[in-house]
Amino acid sequence: MTVLGIDTSTSGTSVALLLPGGAVSEARDDPPAGAHPGHATRLLALAESLLADAGLGWPELRRIAVGVGPGTFTGLRVGVATARALAQSRDLGLVGVGSLVALAEPALASGRVLAVIDARRGEVFAAAFGAGGGGPVELAPPAAVAPERLREVLSRCALPGSPGSPRGEGGAAGEGWVAVGDGAVRYRSHVEATGVRVPGDDDQLHRVTAAAVCRLGVGADAAATVVPDYRRRPDAELALERTAPRGT
Repeated sequence: MTVLGIDTSTSGTSVALLLPGGAVSEARDDPPAGAHPGHATRLLALAESLLADAGLGWPELRRIAVGVGPGTFTGLRVGVATARALAQSRDLGLVGVGSLVALAEPALASGRVLAVIDARRGEVFAAAFGAGGGGPVELAPPAAVAPERLREVLSRCALPGSPGSPRGEGGAAGEGWVAVGDGAVRYRSHVEATGVRVPGDDDQLHRVTAAAVCRLGVGADAAATVVPDYRRRPDAELALERTAPRGT
């Protein structure tokens, strides 16, 4: 199956192409620090470049897989809307993939994974995953939490002393765990306080990749409707609510 993967859950725009033989190519645009993301302007250009390099056209695609979040509100809205429009106009299957599981997937070879995306407003989107025979296994569901509460996310994984717990049998807290994502980088001290290892700031494991979205999207069931998982209300909506006059 030929799958086009898209992820715009963070500031980076990532697009990947999975070919029937399993080969994956990826293109991405990561804006400099402080610059605006290029989701709206770069996404289609990256997709068309990947197809051209593979000698394929849109008719050869069978499915689009898109990261649905949680992540940045504007990025998710652009990515999901674009994927839905492409799938509808070209009669392609469409699947949504959680951005936290896509972030965790490449790191599962290193052990159990705490996936952490910077949610701004002093919060992170976090979830925990382990490796299973059929792919990633969710150990703790996605949640928007303060960095100080990441230990609570880990505590939901399993009872103490069990293989899925942050404290494995005879091991120290966090042993066998790795934390990835821009949230893990930004709040490194909070993550490491739980005993979980965080790779170096420039490690590629901290990126959500469309390649992982492709791989996870192959086995997913196509959906009639794919919608973003914002996990909390948008900043603009909250700001409007704060400035609205109170009823008498």
